Amino acid sequence: MTAITIAIVDDHPLFREGVSRTLSEIDDFVVVGEGASADDAATLAASHGPDVLLLDVSMPGGGIDAVSEILARSPQTKVLMLTASEEIESLVTALRRGAAGYLVKGIGSRGLAEAVRTVVGGSWFVSPSMRAKMVEKSLFVGRTSLTPRELEVIELVAEGLSNKHIGRRLNLQEKTIKHHMTEILSKLGASNRTEAAIRWRQRA
Repeated sequence: MTAITIAIVDDHPLFREGVSRTLSEIDDFVVVGEGASADDAATLAASHGPDVLLLDVSMPGGGIDAVSEILARSPQTKVLMLTASEEIESLVTALRRGAAGYLVKGIGSRGLAEAVRTVVGGSWFVSPSMRAKMVEKSLFVGRTSLTPRELEVIELVAEGLSNKHIGRRLNLQEKTIKHHMTEILSKLGASNRTEAAIRWRQRA
């Protein structure tokens, strides 16, 4: 079994240590580093390239502002926001910057482990309470705006498939899938695949 490497960045030591201890008790999880600021997050991304980096929103340097730098230093790392903030604007901004998920503090150990495995598997993960808020804020559009082929593509994106694998599934060239994705992002008002998938799943 391949271990999932995790880094945790939060400026509250007791919370950070508790999360680290909880995750370390899971057999295939390995905590490779901890930090307390945006600078620490960027350094951990560069030095360890963890599979998942758990990142607080409210910390020195700003968690959301750190997402782009983390991904620039370690593109394969999945950034999973773990925060007390339930502001819908924070969620949307984090996803637009490239975060793979958004968790509200208070989640149990089982839910946290599920979220980590989900984003490592290539899919997005958002706390149920935040999904409900996205629906309440009417951030999703109707099914009729997408063509039948676009519907097929977005469903497969929501399953976590890459353009290459979607092309194989639908027997289409990868460049054709990229064209469909451009149209889907425009119609859903999304800036990236993760945001499009979340919008799609929540209004489906």
